[in-house]
Amino acid sequence: MTEIPLDTAAFQPPPAYAESKTANNTGIKASLGCADTEHDFLRENERWPTAEEERTWVHVADNIPTAAFLIIVTEFCERFTYYGASGIFNNYISNGYKVPGSSPGAIDGGKQMATGLINFFQFFCYICPIFGAIVADQWLGKYKTILLFACVYLVGNLILTLTSIPASIRASGALPGLIISMIVIGLGTGGIKPNVSPMVAEQYTRTRPFIRRLKSGKEVLVDRDATIQSMFNWFYWSINLGSLSAIATSELEHNVDFWPAYLLPTLMFVVCILVFWLGRNKYIRNPPTGSILLMAASCLATGVRQSRAAKRSGQMLRDDTGAKLNWMEYAKPSNMVDVPASPVAWGDRFVDELRCTLKACKVFIFYPVYWLCFGQITNTLISQAGEMNTGGVPNDIMQNIDPLFLIIFIPIFDKVLYPGLRRCGLDIGPILRIFIGFVLAAIAMAYAAIVQHLVYSTGPYYDHPESRHNDISAAIQIPAYAFIAWSEIFASITGLEYAYTKAPQSMKSIVMSIFLFMNCGGAILAFCFNPISADPHLVKNFGIAAGLMGFFAFLFYACFYKYDNQEQRSKK
Repeated sequence: MTEIPLDTAAFQPPPAYAESKTANNTGIKASLGCADTEHDFLRENERWPTAEEERTWVHVADNIPTAAFLIIVTEFCERFTYYGASGIFNNYISNGYKVPGSSPGAIDGGKQMATGLINFFQFFCYICPIFGAIVADQWLGKYKTILLFACVYLVGNLILTLTSIPASIRASGALPGLIISMIVIGLGTGGIKPNVSPMVAEQYTRTRPFIRRLKSGKEVLVDRDATIQSMFNWFYWSINLGSLSAIATSELEHNVDFWPAYLLPTLMFVVCILVFWLGRNKYIRNPPTGSILLMAASCLATGVRQSRAAKRSGQMLRDDTGAKLNWMEYAKPSNMVDVPASPVAWGDRFVDELRCTLKACKVFIFYPVYWLCFGQITNTLISQAGEMNTGGVPNDIMQNIDPLFLIIFIPIFDKVLYPGLRRCGLDIGPILRIFIGFVLAAIAMAYAAIVQHLVYSTGPYYDHPESRHNDISAAIQIPAYAFIAWSEIFASITGLEYAYTKAPQSMKSIVMSIFLFMNCGGAILAFCFNPISADPHLVKNFGIAAGLMGFFAFLFYACFYKYDNQEQRSKK
């Protein structure tokens, strides 16, 4: 399609937009959040909207670029591998090998060992992204970091597969092999997770709303925010499509053995690396920006030091309204009271970007309780299903009800619910969406507590089933998975979107890694729950999780509801 030069467009964009190319000239770099946006372009059948059109027309999402789809396919393959392997950890650790009348197993460590190791694995997988973000931002960039750590990830999968063969299990090699593979896979995950979702969004280069005339003659107002929201919806959809691999690996462990169950995701990860590499010439790659974390720490320390110096000397600065400036404003070179002997390494804009980053990160503080609730899918809910009548279906297949719901409902939310609400003039802000997600997670845990009470109230084994089945159908678990799935659409997807859109270009991987790091907080909380993560205490486990989530959901909204109002005002 023919691009229309800016000076021939319907009208000139505002000065805030400035044209730029990426370092390797692969496209137009887009900055979001608090950073200045840049000059955009128009194609054939497109024009800039008037102020009235931008204010009153319904905003729709643009088409997703091909490069972004390649990364989404890569994420599907990686999550196929991750969930296919980790989805059968519970049985692999809990139960003995080839024990007649028992669920499949290998290590015979019991439920508490299984819960502890799975929580450790989740903790390690989500603390490593801090390291992966630093590597990407300071040295390699996102593309090379993902490719390098994918090779590390593959080594971990190979270790897990080789130590799960019958000879290794009988020689007591399964447990050390599992622990080593968890560490290696965790390192690999740490290099991929903080970089892959920002890289998806970076493939969309349009920065300001525009009007496109469709083949039907109808004109629509295409909006970047709606497009980024849609891209993250489909990104998360691919994650959950990949997580259905746990169905295949559960059937393999149940009907064949563990080594083919782990071999399947290992082979899929080879496909993951290949797909990502094939798109190498299509990706927009933003270059590494240097040691942002060290500069940010120095900037914060300077802000504290300079604000104290201003207070001591009576030189406190005020804004146009007469209010005192925030202490971080004193880190700006233009506002420093005690001018240092050598110039600082940042400018005024960097301080503004850092403030936006900290503002986004404050929202994430409440996520550990949410991840505590979400983590029940991979351990205690599987154990709960193991005490119920599953109709011959392996108990660890039940967790796949969650991604099935997500695969069905994410397109409905993306194509029907959210556009319908926008047509009605109801644009639900990210804070309200996260709050709704938190409430749904609390409902899921409360329902799981009720189900567990019913399990313990049913014979023949009541509250001491010990991997045996009470006479109650596992189908009553389904609503718990449904509530968790709906909560992910509101809380988890919105968290990814918020981490990207509210971070400046130079800090997107860092902010994403901080968002992912909140999973570590959830894992730490889960460790605290370990004493009540086995029979006959599971009702307390779910009940306390529900109470905590409900309390923190309303506290979260009370703290941050104003952010949505501020965003709406800024759009207007």
